[in-house]
Amino acid sequence: MKARRQSVILETIQRQPVRSQEQLRRLLRAGGFDVTQATLSRDIRELGVVKGGADGAYQPPALASANGNAARSLLSRAVADYLTRVDRVQQLVVLRTGPGQAPLLGVALDGARLPEVVGTIAGDDTILIIAPDVRRARALIRHLEGLSR
Repeated sequence: MKARRQSVILETIQRQPVRSQEQLRRLLRAGGFDVTQATLSRDIRELGVVKGGADGAYQPPALASANGNAARSLLSRAVADYLTRVDRVQQLVVLRTGPGQAPLLGVALDGARLPEVVGTIAGDDTILIIAPDVRRARALIRHLEGLSR
C-alpha cells in the first residue's frame, strides 16, 4: 500500500503543479488514498520530494536534486528497498520490483544520471533500461548488484 501510494504521489506531482500538502492530500483522497498529514509528510521526506521551480510546486527528486550525491544516495535506498530481480538481453536491462514500486525506482535511476543508462521506461513492477552497449549494460548490472548488498 505504501509503495503504491508513494508511486501515486510521484505521478501526481509530475502530472500537475501541486503547491501544498493539503492540495496533494485532496488529490490523493480523490484517487482512493485517505492519508493523514503526518503520513504524507513522511512520504514526501522518504521520496526526496521538495518544493522548487518558478511555480513553487513540489518537484520529484530527479528534477529537484542538483547534488549528485543525494541522487545516488536515493538510488542506493531505492535499489535496496525495491529491486527483486535483474535480467539482461544484449544492451537491454530489465529490473523487477514489487507491485507499484517500479516508478519509485525509475525516478531514482533517472535522477542518478548514470553514464550506463541511455533511458528508462517504468511500468508497475518492471523497468526497461537501455544501455549504450552490452559492455555498459553489464557494468550497470554490477553497479546495481553492488548497491543491493
